[in-house]
Amino acid sequence: MACLEVCKEGKFKEGREECTLDGTVDWHGRPAIKDKSGQWFAGIIILLNQGLATLAFFGVGVNLVLFLTRVLQQSNAEAANNVSKWTGTVYIFSLVGAFLSDSYWGRYKTCAIFQVIFVIGLVILSLSSYLFLIRPKGCGNELIPCGSHSSMEVSLFYLSIYLIALGNGGYQPNIATFGADQFDEEDPREGHSKVAFFSYFYLALNLGSLFSNTILGYFEDEGIWALGFWASAGSAFAALVLFILGTSRYRHFKPSGNPLSRFCQVIVAAMKKWRFEMPRDGEEELYNVHAKDCSMNGNRKILHTDGFKFLDRAAFITSRDIDDQKKGCRNPWHLCPITQVEEVKCILRLLPIWLCTIIYSVVFTQMASLFVEQGAAMKTTVSNFKIPPASMSSFDIVSVAFFIFLYRRVLDPLVSRVKKTGSRGLTELQRMGVGLVIAIVAMISAGLVECHRLKYARKDCTHCEGSSSLSIFWQVPQYALIGASEVFMYVGQLEFFNAQTPDGLKSFGSALCMTSISLGNYVSSLLVTMVMKISTEDHMPGWIPGNLNKGHLDRFYFLLATLTTIDLVVYMTCARWYKSIQLEGKRDLTDQEDNFRV
Repeated sequence: MACLEVCKEGKFKEGREECTLDGTVDWHGRPAIKDKSGQWFAGIIILLNQGLATLAFFGVGVNLVLFLTRVLQQSNAEAANNVSKWTGTVYIFSLVGAFLSDSYWGRYKTCAIFQVIFVIGLVILSLSSYLFLIRPKGCGNELIPCGSHSSMEVSLFYLSIYLIALGNGGYQPNIATFGADQFDEEDPREGHSKVAFFSYFYLALNLGSLFSNTILGYFEDEGIWALGFWASAGSAFAALVLFILGTSRYRHFKPSGNPLSRFCQVIVAAMKKWRFEMPRDGEEELYNVHAKDCSMNGNRKILHTDGFKFLDRAAFITSRDIDDQKKGCRNPWHLCPITQVEEVKCILRLLPIWLCTIIYSVVFTQMASLFVEQGAAMKTTVSNFKIPPASMSSFDIVSVAFFIFLYRRVLDPLVSRVKKTGSRGLTELQRMGVGLVIAIVAMISAGLVECHRLKYARKDCTHCEGSSSLSIFWQVPQYALIGASEVFMYVGQLEFFNAQTPDGLKSFGSALCMTSISLGNYVSSLLVTMVMKISTEDHMPGWIPGNLNKGHLDRFYFLLATLTTIDLVVYMTCARWYKSIQLEGKRDLTDQEDNFRV
């Protein structure tokens, strides 16, 4: 193996081949060579992998509630409850996958293992559906009910879908981060590509879900369940094979060990020294190891910051620590290096921003629930063709694709010229703020459409479906606005958490995005329950009754717009307070809180 040299320009080279500057390594654990690893060759493989895996996942998830009601003969309430539990489990498993990736396995191994579990779950689901559940043959559509099933057959079904939840949940937060790892952010050109990768990643996710929502969704709605599930299994298997084929070209960050123990060490060490008097300008008094030793498994050092000064006590060197060092040992529960302390500070600074994204996720979840119910109460026929209300989400996906192109090709270069920054348009925090603003407009639009729908509705209808003569295409603006807000909020969120988490916690940063969506579902459910409890007093039908023509869904939309406005104000305060992570050797960037100011 050739020796490593540090050039005067600060570039690492192995022989004459330039290596990456961010500490990534190749498959053999050697410093990654720029021209032979990563970049768009590996990035495109990961984007295709994500699109195929998303197609497979939503091929099951998009019509799971119909499968439970039509095939397993569950009630609407029981089926909806089981789907909610299953969806929540996916997001819980994302934290498990992120922990294993950051701590022990690394992102490549974690992605590969959980994709294998994902494929196994889909194959079991396909086999059990074909052999046991779809009986009599052809059942499971709106006309032919399926027969009863034994407890073993039902158990096999639940085993399969929870293996799918485990596989997709553990894989999802790691694949986005692993894709970003293929670009060296210390290199200006690759750093720009890394930012673009997140936009294309979200686009791949939406294109995969578009195919499953339309083509696979149609087959499953017609009762051809086995074909839909086998198509999902085949797509997941193709994604796994494609992922493995790119093995030799990937760049890797080494896992950093258990972050929970590192966090606890900082808290305990700081509490043990709470009586010590800290010098005002005492950064020189803080424990900092040499550059060649400091990086945990090759991760970059984090520079000291002034916030959360109490935690600095964990790195304050006392006489006892000096004695321990003379003996050749350091007690990690009494003295922690600055980088370890700053890890904890980084996560604490991220939490307020993360909490502010939950209300946006509440707005986002309406697209799969109340938007569909609202659409079902509108005119859904064009000539003799009936438009499924859930298919209106296709306009959201088209909007995502359009606004990703618009932002990358038009808005970002335009803002860069206006700001005269040369390479940056809107920062991640600014884009997330824009996403909140667009979400407010989307809720106002949905509320106005509902007001208009009620004018054309029959108040005495028994069932709300098609009870209003207002066309379902009036919903297009609210779907398009939600899609535009996703481009700014969720893509910006992915970039932000990836950039602002320490090297050893990148997958955890992606998992935060997924848990935000999960909590958004729970908060939305809680909010609907509270609204209905309050609005149904005095024997009133409430804002969201079974018959929407007797309710006031518009008021609920306007309530969400108000809550999102309050959230925007809180978010702007948190964004101005936020201080970005400072990595040693990283290219100088303006602080995020300064960049947020327009």
